[in-house]
Amino acid sequence: MQYYISLLKINHSFINSFLYNNDYNSKINKIDLFFFDFVMLYTVNALFFNDDTMHNIYENKGSFDLEYQLPITIYSSLISMALDSLLHLLALSNGDIINFKRNKKKLNLIRMSTDLYFKLKIKFAFYFIISFLLLLFFWYYISMFGAIYRNTQYHLLKDTLLSFVISMITPFGFYFLPGILRIISLSDSHKNRKCLYNFSNILLLL
Repeated sequence: MQYYISLLKINHSFINSFLYNNDYNSKINKIDLFFFDFVMLYTVNALFFNDDTMHNIYENKGSFDLEYQLPITIYSSLISMALDSLLHLLALSNGDIINFKRNKKKLNLIRMSTDLYFKLKIKFAFYFIISFLLLLFFWYYISMFGAIYRNTQYHLLKDTLLSFVISMITPFGFYFLPGILRIISLSDSHKNRKCLYNFSNILLLL
């Protein structure tokens, strides 16, 4: 249970951004990522609005068809999570600093700390440049979408909120699995379940 809670603190976007401060990540970067994720989710949902979606809205006389929209919201959540993981590599510094602290070689610490400092500066610069360019694209696309499809903005907002709720709830179930696999692998007295332990580590990369 402690391991499960620690995974949520580190990996759940809302908890990590607003409730957990005991790490080596920039608070500004974490909060910026959280709101960027929502904007990206909004845009990805808009990309799924095609002729079939418009026809479905027309057939249902503007009412929200949960059965039809639910797969779309799930797909958009998964795509957004995949894109989000790439930006996390640039915006977050916790892993780099932990690796630096775990380095057992005590030689050239000043040079190593300087290299780490410049590495983080470059990572953060790339993150803010890429996120700014993406936000410009998101703003342009959403503006054009809203101007052309004025009557579908309400449906887009509901789809986005549903995708956002799914992305907030999914980690609570997903992070049970690595903990269970580790319990099974470490409880084997003959230590023949190394593959389960390695698989639990792979899940943490998703």
